[in-house]
Amino acid sequence: MIKFYHMPWTRSFGVRWLLEELGEPYELELVNIRASGGVPESYRTIQPNKKVPAIDHDGTIVTERAAISIYLSDAFAQAGLAPAIGDKARAAWLTWLVYADSVFDPVVAAKAHGMDFMGGGYSYGSFEELLANLDRALSSRPYIAGDRFTSADTQIGSGVHYAINILKVLPEKPSFKAYLERLQARPAYQRAMALDAELAQSMAG
Repeated sequence: MIKFYHMPWTRSFGVRWLLEELGEPYELELVNIRASGGVPESYRTIQPNKKVPAIDHDGTIVTERAAISIYLSDAFAQAGLAPAIGDKARAAWLTWLVYADSVFDPVVAAKAHGMDFMGGGYSYGSFEELLANLDRALSSRPYIAGDRFTSADTQIGSGVHYAINILKVLPEKPSFKAYLERLQARPAYQRAMALDAELAQSMAG
């Protein structure tokens, strides 16, 4: 069984969406990162920075979205969400999963907080480089890592949605909008969104 540590309307959404794509049963453990008293210190045994997401799969704990995505995609390979080891398409899949964590997320966060920076001074590069890279990729193919949907799309896609519609820092380029339309038509995406909305409402009540 997969235990999924999650908070609705956070970066953890991409993993919830991935779990819905896999179609495997999972148990959700709410981690209220916005609670007035903070996250209990005991959660550090699962996630050292007390962040979400994290998973516990039959006693194996995995943190960081790229690692979780790789682990789950390979553990449940029958879902077809990752190119197999030895498939040349796996290189692009791995690249974009790591890019989501190591480049996309910090660049978007810096932009959202009004940070002005030069690409050479930061390991993740500049906002302009991010825009160009995403637009180039999504103008040339339907999905981020190639011609078919993979778990990399759950991470990049959820990030693009959040950066455009919530943070309002990514421009609504035609390639971005068309990409989101393809993703948001997926039943698993719609289920994940509905589940997060229900959970958020229950917390507010």
